[in-house]
This record gives sequence, structure tokens and C-alpha cells, in this order.
Amino acid sequence: MNNFYRILKKVFLYTFSIFLLLSVAGYIYLYVLPKGPEITASSNIKIGVDAFVINAYKDSDRKSIKVWTYKPESWNDQDNIVFVMHGGGRNADDYLQAWIELADINNLLIVAPEFENKFSKYTTNDYQEGNLFTFFGTKNPKSEWAFTVVENIFDHIKMTNNITNDHYDIFGHSAGAQFVHRMVLLMPEARIRTAISANAGFYTLPNATLEFPYGIKNVEINLAESYRKKLVVLLGELDNNPNLGTFRTTDLAMKQGSHRLQRGTTFFNTNIEMKNKNSWVFNWEIDTIKNVGHNYKKMSESSIEWITN
Repeated sequence: MNNFYRILKKVFLYTFSIFLLLSVAGYIYLYVLPKGPEITASSNIKIGVDAFVINAYKDSDRKSIKVWTYKPESWNDQDNIVFVMHGGGRNADDYLQAWIELADINNLLIVAPEFENKFSKYTTNDYQEGNLFTFFGTKNPKSEWAFTVVENIFDHIKMTNNITNDHYDIFGHSAGAQFVHRMVLLMPEARIRTAISANAGFYTLPNATLEFPYGIKNVEINLAESYRKKLVVLLGELDNNPNLGTFRTTDLAMKQGSHRLQRGTTFFNTNIEMKNKNSWVFNWEIDTIKNVGHNYKKMSESSIEWITN
């Protein structure tokens, strides 16, 4: 019997050591080692499709980010700037292509950051959940939030292109929609004019008993200020097939609804109830697009009226 316990103890210590080693190695790889594409020289954004790479964080060169742009020939300082946030495929270049004709017709400067991650199928905290927490659950400084990266990109293009715009619009679809609505909730001081969250897979509810990303228990938040922002919850009438894209099916996610259309409605109505309880100003809208499902191109087209109004 004693021999059995000795063997069991060795197995436990061996397993724990391997787990600890893998955890430390994973943490170092994800959060310590520099990563990302090579930084490019600062220059003016070219007419047409262009791209540049900058440090994602202002006070660190540990992570870089590629930013795709499209600039119509007629675009000038003070014309609208639109950030386009990709879905879970991290395919910013595809999203940029979907916006080129819209940009030409409506004279928009499109900025599409690419939150590249080789492990994006397994980690969502770094992008659509804002990078508030590491994969291991520890808090990241606000200077390293994914939302802050957007603000850093805005500062960069203003500085390098002599742009005087004080605000930008932002559109996100699917995982990008998760990013956008959470940015409005958690960073209402961001210089967003109109935010559009289209077909998010699940939402952060104003519920202080649920931990983030399902609720707001473990985050600092100012709902009154968030409700003052212009947020449009854009839903596809036919986005009721949970088998399309990556769809979270945890118990807490399923309580929001069995598909994205239901979950978006739940999110909006829950926030309406919260603002009514507190008599807060509320500048959010909900819009359901007829005959459209989980389609980022058609949802992009349907967002234009909210941006150009």
C-alpha cells in the first residue's frame, strides 16, 4: 500500500511539474516575448489600399499590429474615418475589401486593424474580449487593452497624416461586434462617434453578479457614460442558425438566447431595463436588417445609413 502511494505521489508531482512548465512557457510566449510583423516606416496613407505596422502599445515594443487602410481619392481631412473590426477569422484584409465600394460612394477612410494570433481558435480574450485579462486570468494594464490599441492607431494616423478629426466611427461583425459593444461598455471615453455592433455571438450584460465577459462583476464600468455613446446593435433577421461561424454554447451564453438574433435582442432589452431603473440618458439603438443572416458584407452595407446620418 505504501508503495502504491509513493507511485501515486510521483505521478502527481510529475504531472504537476509538466503542467507548471507548460503554463510558464505559455505565459512567456503569449505575454512576454515580442511578436508581430515588422514595424514599417511612418508615412502618409496612400490613396487606395495601403497598410502599415506600428507598436500596438504606446509604452512597449513587445507587440506590433498590422493596419490595413483604404483611402478614396476624394477623401480629405475632417471627412469620416471608419474603423472596421474583423470577425473571428482575423481576416482584416477581407473586411477591408468589403468596404472599398462603400468607402468610394460615401467618401470614407477605412482603417482595419488585424489582431493576428496563431492560437485564435483557442483564445478569445486578446481580441473580442478586449485583452482585459490574460488567458491565465490575470489582469492586463489598460494600456494593453485591445480597445486602447484602436485609440493608439487613431493617434498614429492623425499624427502622421496631419488629420484633425476628433472622432471616428467603428463597425464590427461577429467577433468584431463583440469587440465593439465591449469597447463602448468599458471605454466610453474613447473618441467614437457612432459604434455599430453587428451580429455578435454573445454579449457582456450589465449584470454585476456575472463575471466578465458575461457580466460586469470583475471590471470597472460606468454605464451612465456608456449609454451616452451612440451604439447601434445591428442584427440580421435571418441570423438564427447557431451552426454558422463560431457560436459559444456555454450555459451562460445559452441563457442569452439560442441564436445570435435572440442574444442581440436580449442584450439590448437588458440595457433598456437598466437605464430605465436609473433614468439615465440612453443613445443606443437596435436595428434588424430584413432577409440578412450572418453575412459581414451585407451587414456592412446596412451600417452605412447609421454612419452617414
